[in-house]
Amino acid sequence: MTKLKIDFMGLFSIFKGEFIDVIDWLDDSGNTLVHRFERHKNEIKNGAQLTVREGQVAVFIDQGQIADVFGPGRHVLATENLPILSTLQSWPHAFESPFKAEVYFVNTRKFTDLKWGTKNPIILNDERFGMLEIRAFGTYVFKVSDPGLFIKEIVGTDGHFTHDEISGQLRSQIVAQFTDAAGEASLPVEAYAANNQELSTSIHELMTAQFTPLGIELSSFIIENISMPEEVKKEIFELSRLNKIDINRLAQLKSAKAIEKAAENPSGTAGAGLGMGMGFAMANQMGNAFGQSNTAAPSSNSNTPPPLPTEAAWFVAVGGKQEGPYDSQKLQALAQSGQLRPDTLVWKRGMANWAKAETIADIKGILGSVPPPLPS
Repeated sequence: MTKLKIDFMGLFSIFKGEFIDVIDWLDDSGNTLVHRFERHKNEIKNGAQLTVREGQVAVFIDQGQIADVFGPGRHVLATENLPILSTLQSWPHAFESPFKAEVYFVNTRKFTDLKWGTKNPIILNDERFGMLEIRAFGTYVFKVSDPGLFIKEIVGTDGHFTHDEISGQLRSQIVAQFTDAAGEASLPVEAYAANNQELSTSIHELMTAQFTPLGIELSSFIIENISMPEEVKKEIFELSRLNKIDINRLAQLKSAKAIEKAAENPSGTAGAGLGMGMGFAMANQMGNAFGQSNTAAPSSNSNTPPPLPTEAAWFVAVGGKQEGPYDSQKLQALAQSGQLRPDTLVWKRGMANWAKAETIADIKGILGSVPPPLPS
């Protein structure tokens, strides 16, 4: 009798075990956002054990309505801890039989280092270069912040939803916002790279307002690079160098290189002469292009007259600032207005230092032609 009693108790334990469910989910994919826990006819036994791990949330759905939500921890499913589901199913007393509900596990961890980029170039209107194209790329980080809202707005009845299914939509929204922000910034094209952080912050704020109604949090948004056409980049570099270098020295360097190259020509003296002529012509052209007067190289042909003399260009110190260059007519006007006085400092090309106007013979005559102020 004792042996039969033990067998019946063992059988009772086996059948009793059929009434206790263990509901949990281990994500081994690394990219799953939502996983539906599959049960036969969605039946869950009273007293079932629900295990929700860190970085997960379990959402119970009854007939299309979001009911109870469980955070990380171990939960025993009973009437007292299923208040919304109990209300929806109108259980007057503690239920003892299986109940029906869909269980969705939502991954709430951050998905990091996701890439975004412009598939097609973005057209900008730059004040100096006109219409040009730029491209941009970077990374972003997001996570599900409201599991119930995310299931309702994005997932629907999909039993296995991965971030690949939504990343395309997120990237499209990001590129659209970047295009608007880049156009509204109205920066010089080379300044976009120096303002990556400011643009990233601005776009992050705009995207947060769009992601929140979907139950998504955009945790981070970074612009890694903004590129421009190579020909525009080269032109910007050239303009930058020209703003930093001495044009006269550059012209002399170009002339010296032209002479050196011509001297290596097997044609001999004729080649050297041609090289010198080309070098001097290049120097003159560069000087004229930047509004600077250059002294022409002496001609080896005595029958060629020298160039006509040009009027000296003077720089004047007015109010502690350098102004000019001025010709004699402008100096006359400055003297009449009282801005050019005997003690005013002046300078022209060829002078070692600034000097007082009264010590310069040409300007002293201009000062002498201006009548003194009337006596009081």
